[in-house]
Amino acid sequence: MEFETNAIHIGDEPERTLHGDVVSPIHLSTTFAKIGIDDIEKGYVYTRTSNPTRDNLERKLASLEGAGYSLAFSSGSSAQTTFLLAMLKKGDHIVAFDDLYGGTKRIFHEVLGNFGIEVSYVDATKVNEIESALRENTTLVWIESPTNPLMKMADISTIAKICKKKCVKLLVDNTFMSPFYQRPIELGADVVLYSTTKYMCGHSDSLGGALMTNDEKIYKKLAFYQNAIGAVLSPFDSWLVMRGLKTLGLRMERHDKNALEVARWLENHPKVRRVLYPGLKSHPQHSLAVRQMDGFGGMLSFEMEGTLDEARKFVESLEVFALAESLGGVEGLIEIPSLMTHSSVPAKDMKDIPETLIRVSVGIENIKDIIEDMERAFNSFCSIAKLR
Repeated sequence: MEFETNAIHIGDEPERTLHGDVVSPIHLSTTFAKIGIDDIEKGYVYTRTSNPTRDNLERKLASLEGAGYSLAFSSGSSAQTTFLLAMLKKGDHIVAFDDLYGGTKRIFHEVLGNFGIEVSYVDATKVNEIESALRENTTLVWIESPTNPLMKMADISTIAKICKKKCVKLLVDNTFMSPFYQRPIELGADVVLYSTTKYMCGHSDSLGGALMTNDEKIYKKLAFYQNAIGAVLSPFDSWLVMRGLKTLGLRMERHDKNALEVARWLENHPKVRRVLYPGLKSHPQHSLAVRQMDGFGGMLSFEMEGTLDEARKFVESLEVFALAESLGGVEGLIEIPSLMTHSSVPAKDMKDIPETLIRVSVGIENIKDIIEDMERAFNSFCSIAKLR
């Protein structure tokens, strides 16, 4: 069946439930009773290990990604950390995109260094830089595409071929796109990472993460570490993500449509220096985006003319947009990476992120209200007529 149909039905089959529930029930029990000692390892035992609601979510996630296996975690960060602890050892080396979510870089800088693991950052828009950075002890290439917050693209299929040739695993953080618009496993990635908090849930009311793979060996190792560490998604959060996934296709289409209109409007605004959105022909990797993705998503960044103080006044003057970290909810969210999501990143790694760069998660509100809100915010501290 097609994506939208699977999003509604996989994991919610009435025939799999006791009472024919059309919506998968929430199994809140933390432990499951047995008739006798010999049955202790049969079926469900303890929710940290497995839970019917989480299992249903993981089946739904795998079907949408086109993956054989999926694991749901208590946050995107816990999914990342569990993966790194499971797959790496002292002395290993990672090649990573130089533009990544600030929380990912914090894990790399503040956690992995304590375990003797080294990370090299490269501009992964240039495939040759990844190939040149590989060493004998390189075990993992870690990329986002598009990146957070500069919206840079990586050629996933070409990088995957290089990684396979060198026996290096490739992880792609696909949070910005969701499997509706991009499926990295189909492009050759070994593991795909999501913060399900974002588009997968879509309503800013569930914290979670997920890892997906077709590699049974990787899956078994991750499942063991997931259980041992215990960073699992709760039954209620699993249910919330399942509910959100049913409308993922519809939401992504609206996010995409609104974001493209906002990006085009910002491109022509006198207070905007540049707009970073893969759907614009002005994006340096627009052709790659067209080839690699089925749409362009709801995330964009733009650099304001002027000072950081003006950028602050702009985001603080908005009414439709909420000034908040995170992304991917039905509501518009806006933030300044240099002061918010990437504030923990060392200064030397922030040289390519202008202080007046603004990251926008375009919501599914009426596009007229979205653009009027931005226009009001600009007008609140500068004379647009005078600038023109």
